[in-house]
Amino acid sequence: MKPYIVLLCLSIWVLAACQRDPNDPGTEFAPQMYLSKSYEPYTQTEAHKINPLGLNMREPAPNTVPRRRFDPVFESKDSTGKMIRRVDVMAYDIPRDDAGRELADKILFNPLPVNEVVLAEGKVLYERFCTACHGAEGKGDGKVAAKYKGVANLTGAAYANHSAGRIFHVITNGKGLMWPHGAQLNPDERWKVVHYVHKLMGKLPSSEDKVAPTPADTSKKTETGAQAAKKISKGNQS
Repeated sequence: MKPYIVLLCLSIWVLAACQRDPNDPGTEFAPQMYLSKSYEPYTQTEAHKINPLGLNMREPAPNTVPRRRFDPVFESKDSTGKMIRRVDVMAYDIPRDDAGRELADKILFNPLPVNEVVLAEGKVLYERFCTACHGAEGKGDGKVAAKYKGVANLTGAAYANHSAGRIFHVITNGKGLMWPHGAQLNPDERWKVVHYVHKLMGKLPSSEDKVAPTPADTSKKTETGAQAAKKISKGNQS
């Protein structure tokens, strides 16, 4: 008999908690989760006790990928040379289709300098991700190319005028039979591969590709290309 009495009491207690008022949230067992302290922008009555320097805003997490890595303004002109539109785009907003590839060709420029270290790292990444199809010299004679036809010969005349932005777009999103490598290579690594591909093509840099100047630093000894390649190889083995 006692179990029925307990069940009846629980039912009455549950029904008593019901309210007709739809605006009544009921009993709040953790009010601090619902009524947390909010911060107004640019105002602070007391220093934050956890964040560095007492700031409310935090810096981005380590290895956060910024969306803007290039000059985002793309200007289009009509046949008379008059400006007709200006599109503000972001790297991840560029379409993956042919139109996006043409857009990347016009607005994306390699932000990395051309030096021995960058080329050595680009070579290691190229050998790791690209040699199987395109071959060690980019001639489209890799082991995969022997099985599947249509692998691009990067040193051929058809690709001689490919800009850094176009190659970066193809590496990121793929093209034809080539699968995208945006998930395997971060943006800086892709740009390093672009530099090395341009080296195989015999254009370092081309007249249409902007290259950031190498900053002068006399306080530190510059890392050689061989040392950089060795460091990447060790990191891959670990």
